[in-house]
Amino acid sequence: MVTEFAEIEVKPGMEAEFIAGVEKSKPAFLRSAGCHGLVLRRSVENPLKFVLQVQWESVDHHMVTFRAAPEFQEWRGNVGHCFAAAPNVWHGEVVA
Repeated sequence: MVTEFAEIEVKPGMEAEFIAGVEKSKPAFLRSAGCHGLVLRRSVENPLKFVLQVQWESVDHHMVTFRAAPEFQEWRGNVGHCFAAAPNVWHGEVVA
């Protein structure tokens, strides 16, 4: 199991729309092969910054399977217009 960390900054004034878009996208993630859940966190210090954490069975389930699926296009259609810049995405695993 790996966690995708997508560090996302949204355009000013689009915070609520972005959060709603993530909520709308949850079913698309959850029906994707290898997805085990997700959570969205918001910075207290800078409310334009978010971290989307998605639990995947493997990096390939995210980077290959999900990215090639219609669910990815649904996700980007729901939130992509809110991005101030391209998200910074990386994967992590529990080590301690």
